[in-house]
Amino acid sequence: MDLSSDNLFDFAHTLAGDYIRSFPYPWQAITGIKDFIIQLAKTLPEEYREIKDGIWVHREAQVSPAAYIAAPTIIGRGTEVRFGAFIRGSALIGEYCVIGNSTELKNVILMDGVQAPHYNYVGDSILGYKSHLGAGAITSNVKADKKPVEIKCGDVVITTGMKKLGAVLGDFVEIGCNSVLNPGTVIGRRTSVYPLTSARGVYPPDSIVKNTETVIRRKY
Repeated sequence: MDLSSDNLFDFAHTLAGDYIRSFPYPWQAITGIKDFIIQLAKTLPEEYREIKDGIWVHREAQVSPAAYIAAPTIIGRGTEVRFGAFIRGSALIGEYCVIGNSTELKNVILMDGVQAPHYNYVGDSILGYKSHLGAGAITSNVKADKKPVEIKCGDVVITTGMKKLGAVLGDFVEIGCNSVLNPGTVIGRRTSVYPLTSARGVYPPDSIVKNTETVIRRKY
């Protein structure tokens, strides 16, 4: 599978396109998200307002006063941040996203249309256009042995050197309820993961992941 950014994302749906493209692999962009957001904020159009130091929100976004948001964070047009959301900072959230009750974000890029609406954890991850997390689905971002995360694609193992790395989801990915995406999971465009799946490694586009061993091509 081609793991380049252009094979996973349509960059018309994020402010981070040029930034992510500057790396050979998309996950390499994750370590610099904080600094990127701080620089990006200097170029935002006037529709964005800085509601607190380091927190920029589009005037057409809806942010519950009961949500916690730490800096630096950018929240795009039409995005809904619901009651009880917990945004820990270093979060670039695109347009028309949903960040729901008890959903926790940290060091992430969410492209337009991403939905993480119910009890989700997304850390050190990139979620593509209109990707969706079912209730309770999480990205695990640290290995149990605390060693650097590896990307495993068939017989090929890519050493990232990163202690914290969650998941990279292509555009239109669907993650079933209560699934766990283990550190270093990469999922291709338009692939669906069944509920209660413990996913790890690289999954091709246009597929259905029934469990770790059973992956079938999607029929159109």
